[in-house]
Amino acid sequence: MTRLPDFRLETFFSRWEFAARHHLTASDAQSMALGELLALADDEDRAAFENLHLGYTETYGDPALREAVAGTYERADAADVLCFAGAEEALYLAMNVLLGPDDHAVVITPGYQAAETVPLALCEVTGVALDAGRDWALDLDAVAAALRPETRVVSVNFPNNPTGKVVDAETFTALARLCDDRGIHLFSDEVYRGLERDPARTLPQAADLSERALSLNVTSKALGLPGLRIGWIACRDRALLSRLERAKHYTTICNSAPSEILARIALKARETVLARNRALIERNLPAFDTFFAEFPDDFDWKAPDGGCVAYPRYLGPEGVEEFCGRLLDEAGVLLLPASIYRSELTATPTDRFRIGVGRRGAEEALDAFAGWMKARRRPVQGSTARR
Repeated sequence: MTRLPDFRLETFFSRWEFAARHHLTASDAQSMALGELLALADDEDRAAFENLHLGYTETYGDPALREAVAGTYERADAADVLCFAGAEEALYLAMNVLLGPDDHAVVITPGYQAAETVPLALCEVTGVALDAGRDWALDLDAVAAALRPETRVVSVNFPNNPTGKVVDAETFTALARLCDDRGIHLFSDEVYRGLERDPARTLPQAADLSERALSLNVTSKALGLPGLRIGWIACRDRALLSRLERAKHYTTICNSAPSEILARIALKARETVLARNRALIERNLPAFDTFFAEFPDDFDWKAPDGGCVAYPRYLGPEGVEEFCGRLLDEAGVLLLPASIYRSELTATPTDRFRIGVGRRGAEEALDAFAGWMKARRRPVQGSTARR
């Protein structure tokens, strides 16, 4: 395995996530206080939390948590679920179990950096770019053309980070069928599932479509509970799941016992939590629409199909990197410029930035953003510019 590169997003966030006055690029939905979550618990789970013994837990995950996770799938049982310390551990170990130096993987771009760089550290990887000119469409013919006899994994993410794209169910089902026909594992990052603006566009989960497919999910994004650090993979290939469990022995071994109980409370109240988060996004989006409508010469904006991030285009002359840097320095508003999502595999847009729409305080951040934009337009006092 080669050395992994710096994780650009995490390096950037390590410096700015908690230092910027206005975090307008958050990738998670609005979180809640511990008391709010416990108020959603039934008597059994509340007692379990209050009387918890702080010992080691099962490597596969708390059985009651795995039951709660399995309840979110149509065809997966608790025995088809393996829990992890967040989604990143799950992705990292899955790629290390599935891929070797003689293998090949296909990854869509743009996307979460680890989805590309972890496979690249293990084997040859081909990128397939979502088409920005066609509303980030996924070209199944391009995926098929990228496949090789040694392809072991096709990795996708919908609703997509950073674009907010949701492909149609027919395309996604056809992708799962293509992978099955070739004996390939479809690795599907589904961490924003449940935040689709139109519920009719909610995709089937990969683990429900294929016994070979792996569905990745986590409490961090759609549920807005990243502090729990609980993720999971659902896969009906139990031999593969066993290999993943053995790989976990070399990382976290087991999960946080308090977090496992809190995660199962959240999952049992999943519809309540997701409805809350969808409602917040719907309340926020008109403010984003209004902001971008005020500056039509500067931005090309489209609200996300799903999830809580979008990827607008910046039209200004100085380029998006300088733009985002000055906005942060001068107004304290944090955005993620396109360089964070650059790919080693495909050409990716260089004029985009990620913006988050799922947190409270968005209007205050947008006001600061708008004030800065307007200040840039004001003529300098004493200027001879034509009025």
